[in-house]
Amino acid sequence: MNAPAPDRACLRAVPPATQGIAAETIVVDNASADGSADMVARQFPDAVLLRNDENLGFARANNRGMAAARGRYFVLLNSDTVAPPRSLSAMVAFMDAHPRAGAASPRLLRPDGAPQPYAFGRDPTPRYLLRRALAHRRRGYLHDWGIDEPVQVQWVSGACLVARREAVEQVGGLDERIFMYFEDNDWCRRMRMGGWQVWYNPRAEITHIGGASLNQNPRARAAYYESLAYFYRKHYGRLAGAAMRLIVGLRNQVSRENPVS
Repeated sequence: MNAPAPDRACLRAVPPATQGIAAETIVVDNASADGSADMVARQFPDAVLLRNDENLGFARANNRGMAAARGRYFVLLNSDTVAPPRSLSAMVAFMDAHPRAGAASPRLLRPDGAPQPYAFGRDPTPRYLLRRALAHRRRGYLHDWGIDEPVQVQWVSGACLVARREAVEQVGGLDERIFMYFEDNDWCRRMRMGGWQVWYNPRAEITHIGGASLNQNPRARAAYYESLAYFYRKHYGRLAGAAMRLIVGLRNQVSRENPVS
């Protein structure tokens, strides 16, 4: 398992979360400056600690962790998550029961216990983004992240994502040309194109504290739209990528609303 920029609560939760299964913990530190890596070395000696000399971004860091892993499944686990007891064991059992599942995620919960938005979704085609925008204006969201039964989806969040080794070996790891945002969308799309399924399994739950709003972080906002344009160029062609870049530029001039991702 891989937890970039590690947090004590996240790592302390891993052993009970994986109770009943064999698991290894691999921590990839993206050149943190707050002493996190030294904390892991002192307090979690059983974890494999990989220190990067610079911030490699989400994809490259997770790929490095997966390259060091030996298990049948990879669990990408953000450092700002807390996994309840047996939650990750339940995800492994779910993957075992669904042999065509290339990737799956549990329900993501906010700290207040409410389902986290954007835990899963569909490919960000122009039609889909328009539907999302219209749904936001009418009632808030297009998807219901509070569902209780597992469902096949087009992508799941990389905050906690279980990937089958066989699927990863077939389609490759995360796209390292994406520094942050849409690498999970891209990965899940490539898995689906390779004949694998993507599942959202709300019978297992993970608390995800989450990051700041993109509107409060201009650098993150810029990275978000850069990744969206790259996704379009990669999957829909150069013309689509150029069109998306133009649309994003125009949108940024006339609106400060949250993006429809």
